Amino acid sequence: MQQYRAHVLVCGGTGCVSSGCHAVKEALLEGLKTHDLADEVLVVKTGCMGPCDMGPLIVVYPEGVLYRQLTPESALRIVEEHLLKGRVVEDLVYRTENLKPVPVLEEISFFSRQTRIALRNTGLIDPESIEEYIARDGYLALARVLQQGDPEAVIAEVKKSGLRGRGGGGFPTGLKWEFTARAPGQPKYLVCNADEGDPGAFMDRSILEGDPHSVLEAMAIAGFAVGANQGYVYVRAEYPLAVQRLSVAIEQARRYGTLGSNIFGTGFDFDVEIRVGAGAFVCGEETALLASIEGKRGEPRPRPPFPATEGLWGKPTLINNVETFANIPPIILGGGESFASIGAEKSKGTKVFALAGKIRNTGLVEVPMGITLREIIYDIGGGIPDGKKFKAAQIGGPSGGCIPAPCLDVPVDYESMAELGTMMGSGGLVIMDEDTCMVDVAKFFIEFCKDESCGKCAPCRIGVKRMLETLERITTGEGREGDLELLEELGQQIKDSALCGLGQTAPNPVLSTIRYFREEYEAHVRDKCCPAKVCKALLEYRILADVCVGCGACKKACPVGAIMGERRQPHEINTAVCTRCGACVEACRFDAIVR
Repeated sequence: MQQYRAHVLVCGGTGCVSSGCHAVKEALLEGLKTHDLADEVLVVKTGCMGPCDMGPLIVVYPEGVLYRQLTPESALRIVEEHLLKGRVVEDLVYRTENLKPVPVLEEISFFSRQTRIALRNTGLIDPESIEEYIARDGYLALARVLQQGDPEAVIAEVKKSGLRGRGGGGFPTGLKWEFTARAPGQPKYLVCNADEGDPGAFMDRSILEGDPHSVLEAMAIAGFAVGANQGYVYVRAEYPLAVQRLSVAIEQARRYGTLGSNIFGTGFDFDVEIRVGAGAFVCGEETALLASIEGKRGEPRPRPPFPATEGLWGKPTLINNVETFANIPPIILGGGESFASIGAEKSKGTKVFALAGKIRNTGLVEVPMGITLREIIYDIGGGIPDGKKFKAAQIGGPSGGCIPAPCLDVPVDYESMAELGTMMGSGGLVIMDEDTCMVDVAKFFIEFCKDESCGKCAPCRIGVKRMLETLERITTGEGREGDLELLEELGQQIKDSALCGLGQTAPNPVLSTIRYFREEYEAHVRDKCCPAKVCKALLEYRILADVCVGCGACKKACPVGAIMGERRQPHEINTAVCTRCGACVEACRFDAIVR
């Protein structure tokens, strides 16, 4: 086997692919060839390493030095300085807020504060190499399970771990497996839900892109535990890289005998197929997902019967999402009690979050359940940029709600989130600063839910649309007394009567923002103003006469001719004509225009 003195890991997640990681990798290879280092240094393209705002990025081992925001030119410098001469290129490494360089990955707070279980391999191995997965104890858990030959013991271990479904509902995973195993009827099926349609969420996608074999191994273990021989991964078409790498992994697993007939010579048969969805958000709901796999329109159906007893083609079916499955091999190898020792009392293990929005370090993080929101935002995420104040965090996507600043120290677990009027969701975590309008945020999410509604039930089809219409009136200055009470009443009725979980949780962003930011709604309705100065219809631009120098830049920039005034004289804005586009503010060099 070829021995190398150094490994260079190139982040190959979707974020880094879009920012040019392929060109960086090619530059590294070319530089190594030029300096006769190709036989000494191995370049490996991995999955997502986590910090999306730093891409393209690489890590050089054995030192563990992380370089960020690279170009092909800077990649060549790393070859010439670090790999050839052993000198760290300090201007390319990570720097703290006070510009202190922190070269070593493990010393960067974004990484050091994490506990990686589901993400244990992402960013460390080549996702298209089954050999690298096996070198990290891959398929050892499956071999152990099949060797012991006791499905009930597998389920008992999963129950002991306290693992709950990471797709949002938080149902105990072991119980779901037990229900499916005990359900009468054959054949039984296994489904991995990789639809993940929440805005700002990319946890499942990153696991499939960076560690697809962990999901396949877990599905085979689950298939053995519940008595299923066929599995399906339902993944949205917008994830082409995940589909491609998963396809490669399935072919490799079949070739190595970890999928297919008579796995490890134990007589157990299990195979996996991919089903690509068309991107309907409602297909994240399990009964709609099953209908889509069957070739029908993706619509939810009433429950019971639950999929565990009557699922795919009317047969018992186990459904878990990608992150849930990714936790299974470590639970089998390390034991359920070890997994349960991490996290909160009723929320065991870790949770993967996709940090996005107004935060310094965006990207993928995995933290113990029960960690506070403050720790995630400030210790791992680096805090709010530009000296702004934290205002709220949207957790759980369209099905979740907004958590205000006074709740920063509440532990992030299933029970605490429910008490706050939101939910864990699949793991989207959007951070908002003081410049965010919470009414506008609520409108964004309710509009998303309206567009993605399957239309099968009236509460969701009509009720959500009426909520959106009310919010649109409020944000355009036409809000009326009683609108907030109407939104609350409509929201509660939809929660109580919608057919599926997605419809029932659609009002959450509106109800939570009214609960915590009512004064902001009242300002829109009563005072016809937007405190955050976001809602255009409620803004009024004016020019400060004592600051304006009459340069005419704003007048030239205005697309509708709403600005009047002579050169070197203070100008004025005709508010009746102004469309509030903000072009004048952009053009003014003297900060003479306010809103």
